[in-house]
Amino acid sequence: MRAGEESDDRADAERVSARWPARLHVVTGKGGTGKTTVAAALALALASGGRRTLLVEVESRQGIAQLFGTDPLPYEERPIATARRGGEVRALAVDSEEALLEYLDMFYKLGAAGRALRKLGAIDFATTIAPGLRDVLLTGKVKEATTRTADKRRVYDAVVLDAPPTGRIGRFLNVTAETARLAKVGPIKTQSEGVAALLRSPITAVHVVTLLEEMPVQETIDAIADLTKLRIPVGRLILNATRPALLAGKVTQAELRRGLAAAGLPTDRATVAGLHSEARDQLIRRNLEETLRAELVELGLPLVELPLLTEGVDRVGLDMIADTLLDAPT
Repeated sequence: MRAGEESDDRADAERVSARWPARLHVVTGKGGTGKTTVAAALALALASGGRRTLLVEVESRQGIAQLFGTDPLPYEERPIATARRGGEVRALAVDSEEALLEYLDMFYKLGAAGRALRKLGAIDFATTIAPGLRDVLLTGKVKEATTRTADKRRVYDAVVLDAPPTGRIGRFLNVTAETARLAKVGPIKTQSEGVAALLRSPITAVHVVTLLEEMPVQETIDAIADLTKLRIPVGRLILNATRPALLAGKVTQAELRRGLAAAGLPTDRATVAGLHSEARDQLIRRNLEETLRAELVELGLPLVELPLLTEGVDRVGLDMIADTLLDAPT
């Protein structure tokens, strides 16, 4: 690598660190807002300049594999994409059963005995009678990856978690604090306290993805209020799939008729009336979107607007979103 390229890489890495300083980036949003797409693009952005990021999912949907066109992810960290200037994105699908086996082996040295428990159905039984245990295991694995070191250096510059939707994000992230409160002693209490502390530290930022639609915006507002009450740091509001305004203001039928005539298009009454109705609907939608945007601005959080990908989400689209996120103001 030439000196100039090394300098560019350092500049990229420094810019990423300055604009996105957290090490654990939790991405949530109402279902259908594109949170998995945003999480994947953010992982690519954070890997710029030769950095290494880990992209994690915890809902067994295999959404990451679908986005990148790979086989379903195992419970194993593996390279999934290369970012610009040689950065690497690895991915992991956290399975609560595998996480429990890992936990039992780590803290109780059960090894093969732990695997025997799976055959007996004891693991399903444990996570059923203590539903919060599942989320403790999931967030515990994320915490381990975020803080892991090798040769006295962090293994990952950043970890991006494609988290549960806004409707249950507070409960998901706070379950470790509840478990730490209920468990009096032992490894579960220690691990829960460690995860709870990480999630409330400057190392963590929860980014909320939304659309300019009433239900997603309301869920966003509610989720931010919940996270603030729980003292979990909120990062950016990410406004996804935005579209430019098609009209500057009201358009009369006469103006439409003149425009159609100038373009050599039909100007019959039905055509003009149909276009006028569509224009009116566009203005109503635009006014609603501006009202919703104002409600989001009032929250006082950094706001990032991402464009609608009209051609669908592919690697080119992910890179486009990654560039927009990378250039987002602080």
